[in-house]
Amino acid sequence: MTEVTPATAFAGTAASHLLGWYDRHARKMPWRTGPAEKRSGVRPDPYHVWLSEVMLQQTQVKTVRDYFLRFVQLWPTVEALAKAESDDVMRAWAGLGYYSRARNLKKCAEVVWREHGGKFAQEINALEALPGIGEYTANAIAAIAYDHPEAVVVDGNVERVIARLNRIATPLAQAKTEIRALAAELTPEHRTGDFAQAMMDLGATICTPKNPACPLCPLNKDCQAQLHGDPLNYPVKAAKQAKPKRRGAAFVALRNDGSVLLRRRAESGLLSGMTEVPTTGWTARRDGETGAQAAPFAADWRRRGSIRHVFTHFELELEVWLAEELDGTQPDEAAWWSPPGRLTDEALPSVMKKVIGAAIEGTF
Repeated sequence: MTEVTPATAFAGTAASHLLGWYDRHARKMPWRTGPAEKRSGVRPDPYHVWLSEVMLQQTQVKTVRDYFLRFVQLWPTVEALAKAESDDVMRAWAGLGYYSRARNLKKCAEVVWREHGGKFAQEINALEALPGIGEYTANAIAAIAYDHPEAVVVDGNVERVIARLNRIATPLAQAKTEIRALAAELTPEHRTGDFAQAMMDLGATICTPKNPACPLCPLNKDCQAQLHGDPLNYPVKAAKQAKPKRRGAAFVALRNDGSVLLRRRAESGLLSGMTEVPTTGWTARRDGETGAQAAPFAADWRRRGSIRHVFTHFELELEVWLAEELDGTQPDEAAWWSPPGRLTDEALPSVMKKVIGAAIEGTF
């Protein structure tokens, strides 16, 4: 018989309160099987859970909805995604950022289909062995798809909830192990998936970063930050460091029929395998390659201003240059001319859409 301690009693009460709240207020999402559906016998689709969790990494729910719906319309099963053309997957992903996720998504679908009969494993270790699935995603799939009792799901929303509940004074980057241990204590053995999603919903809708609605929180009576009146002080964050800056130039070549010259980036490194207009290297040096003299071929290049784009580890500034009414000569055998009607379907990352939009107003 399990010993009931004050900690386990609190955990049991907190889980019960939170699940009751979730039953009433669960967010509706296209990939989610809600509590009422589960009570009627509907089980979550592991493919939908995996796809949504990969998309949601470092991306907001409101952005992911349309991408998720597009993906499941194009590829309704893991088999369909495994058999899809990689270029088509990258085009459908364009704009979501962190493009290694899309490449690993395709690899993972292929492994699940070819080596596991199209079924995702239930065990956390087996899930972590798949391409692109780390500790968090493995636990999320195991919990949400299978109610695995040992799965502990800790995303940014959960970190904030736990940090406030326990008034953790350690900066977030150093407190992750402590937060995970406390989350594990709270996680019940039953309805593990609902509990994980309830914690995420609580952080997203009630225990928000700037304006937490503490009076509406089902855990407010036990929240140390609420009791001390300082929830906005948690989680404690280390001081932000300024991001380094890089510079370069990008060249938008426009054929006389309106087609834009594009090429594919290298298969390794930042934005690997994605589509771009010709650019120089991106360097931190102020005397790096910029200006019309750095263009990929001779033409009447006109400067169209510059754009800024923030990546995870640096900020990029690109001069934008435009050459129009070109005859269609292909300066690079790996490049191609994309007609105006197809441009929006190309696998262009956000930074390239900014470049083309600056050169040709109204494109994006």
